[in-house]
Amino acid sequence: MKSPAELTELFRSRGLKVTPQRQCIFRVLYGNEAHPTAEVVYETAVAEMPTLSLKTVYQTLNDLADMGELHQLELGTGSARFDANLDAHHHLVCDRCGQVSDVYGDFPEIRTGAAREQGFRITRTEVVFRGLCENCQQAHASGAPDPEADLRYASDKMP
Repeated sequence: MKSPAELTELFRSRGLKVTPQRQCIFRVLYGNEAHPTAEVVYETAVAEMPTLSLKTVYQTLNDLADMGELHQLELGTGSARFDANLDAHHHLVCDRCGQVSDVYGDFPEIRTGAAREQGFRITRTEVVFRGLCENCQQAHASGAPDPEADLRYASDKMP
């Protein structure tokens, strides 16, 4: 993801307002690999800027996605996630806690010839691997009760 200063310039060049609230959101996102939801971005940013609204967070995230600076991910974890990593990669999603991790690699068995034969131009590929993360596997194997069993995806917090 571009730096907060670069995002500020990008917004200005597109005629969008650059407010202190938006700059705060840029800082929260910069270097973040947690695939946060808008709500998590809000919770983190509001600690720095109490006047921030959730609406501003949503609008800023949507603007960044429209500009191609973020990918909006619908992973079935309850809320859309936002990914600032624009490198080619795929995702691992824990079906128990909702943790999302990046995974890199080529998957040559996935062929796009059929799409080309139909005149379809692929612009982006998303592969999502679903299963259990290491922590959830260990909790399940030990037979320990899951304190978050009723709070599916409660670990959707930024590090």
